[in-house]
Amino acid sequence: MKPLRIIFAGTPAFSAVALHALLVSEHEVCAIYTQPDRPSGRGRKLTAGPVKQVALDNDVPLYQPLTLRDVDVQAELKAHEADVMVVVAYGLILPVEVLQAPRYGCINIHASLLPRWRGAAPIQRAIIAGDTESGVTIIQMDKGLDTGAMLEKRTCKIAEDDSGGHLHDRLAILGAEALLSTLVKISDGSVSGEVQDDGLSCYASKIDKKEALVDWSRPALEIRRQVSAFNPWPVAYTLLPDGQRLRLWQAVAISGDSNSVPGTVVEANKTGIDIATGDGLLRLLQVQLPGGRQVSSGDFLNAYALKISVQLGE
Repeated sequence: MKPLRIIFAGTPAFSAVALHALLVSEHEVCAIYTQPDRPSGRGRKLTAGPVKQVALDNDVPLYQPLTLRDVDVQAELKAHEADVMVVVAYGLILPVEVLQAPRYGCINIHASLLPRWRGAAPIQRAIIAGDTESGVTIIQMDKGLDTGAMLEKRTCKIAEDDSGGHLHDRLAILGAEALLSTLVKISDGSVSGEVQDDGLSCYASKIDKKEALVDWSRPALEIRRQVSAFNPWPVAYTLLPDGQRLRLWQAVAISGDSNSVPGTVVEANKTGIDIATGDGLLRLLQVQLPGGRQVSSGDFLNAYALKISVQLGE
């Protein structure tokens, strides 16, 4: 296999896993593109993303353009004379001029079994929908949104207790493995693409913080999926009787009928806090008060006098 000259484009931690794999491979990463530093934390200080930090640690030429539509930026990118551009959660739109710049075009690691979930949040949407499996797909990028030909897939199960964070980490590793396998096929000329069936696709829209507020009139199973999907961000929450936000990090749907109004606390002990929902009960296992740390429901009850029969939520 002939090593390839690669431009890498990505920004968050999911991308950094694939970048690490490339840097220790036989391939040459000739340039790294990542989004400009963004304000972060309470002080709103400009903070480097994970991919930028990897670039700095490995002394790889780094570029942070505001857009790839600028002709000078495109000329600079083309001047690298790359064989392929690997794009992983970069966050900027690639115009046709960029897609066509590398010898073999641009390929993307997408965190879903395409065409199932196209869009910005496939991991969370898969959990919310109750999917029993997920995976990664390597695609040849085209002008559409995650519509390109599929070059390779890797599958993994979604366990009932999987959080968005747990699934994210597993898929990041799978994506790196699939990427290296695909690059071998590109190098030796054996790669082939499978056209996606648009009729099987769903749109994984970007997560809005407003979605984190729990609606207790929904079934317990759906709320449990919401809690799982939004761990570690944006974290599902409800309102306590005193108006404080209670963040919900872990919960399980349990059997049991309740005639109580949805949102009512029907039981609270060291085992958990059972809340009435539109269908069944939800047991809270890990929670967090504003300014506090994530604790078990039992520890929370030792510090907060939550009474039976009070109602949570708006």
